[in-house]
Amino acid sequence: MIEVLILSIVQGVTEFLPVSSSSHLILISNYINFQSGGLSIDVSLHIGSLLAVLVYFNKEILNFIENKDLFIKIFISSIPVMLIGYLLVQTNFIDQLRNIKIIGWMTLFFGFFLYFCDRLKLEKSMDKNFTFKSAIIIGLFQIFSLIPGVSRSGITISAARLLSFKRYDSAKISFLLSIPTLSAVSIFGLKNIFFSGNFSFSLLNIFSIFFSFFFSFITIKYFLGFIQKFSLGIFVIYRLLLGSLILIIAYL
Repeated sequence: MIEVLILSIVQGVTEFLPVSSSSHLILISNYINFQSGGLSIDVSLHIGSLLAVLVYFNKEILNFIENKDLFIKIFISSIPVMLIGYLLVQTNFIDQLRNIKIIGWMTLFFGFFLYFCDRLKLEKSMDKNFTFKSAIIIGLFQIFSLIPGVSRSGITISAARLLSFKRYDSAKISFLLSIPTLSAVSIFGLKNIFFSGNFSFSLLNIFSIFFSFFFSFITIKYFLGFIQKFSLGIFVIYRLLLGSLILIIAYL
């Protein structure tokens, strides 16, 4: 249970902050050797994060008719990462990217990239300026998130900032973009579990979903409040420190 709680905190917090959830989960799984890991728990954690986004943005989602264009843009923006992600999984190339050196360099490099993008002018809002062109550009940048250490949240926020979107709007775009991505990961994971012949749903899975949902929801709520008042500097510093530490460990 303690292991599930820790994994849920890591998933819930790092999925939506620009620090890379996959790198944290990989590092923790490799160096702590959790017994509660595995595909079913991983899928449960992602389902919890997905539910948190759906609940937090329930008004936008339920009012689909009025926001139809927005969700079409969100879907189109998510197509590139889902296609490339599927190809990487099918060719098993995705496993070659789960390398501590790659995680370290990506954490460091995209920390600098986040710093550069966050210094650009605050000008555009999602309601007025989120066009199909900007959706496609952000979607193409999101492909980089398939590399552990990049951060899906970090790269989409950086891409939106690069296009001069305000911090709050950049984060909101990033969170909404997580809906199709998390849905695809959850469905793909459930499919693999079902066809593996080991389909089971235990109390541990329920706790994983609940804790992941709780920490994801809290993170979304307070992160959106945070960036209305502050820059992303603290996350840049964290990434640079974490990336440097990982590289020191990797090359020792």
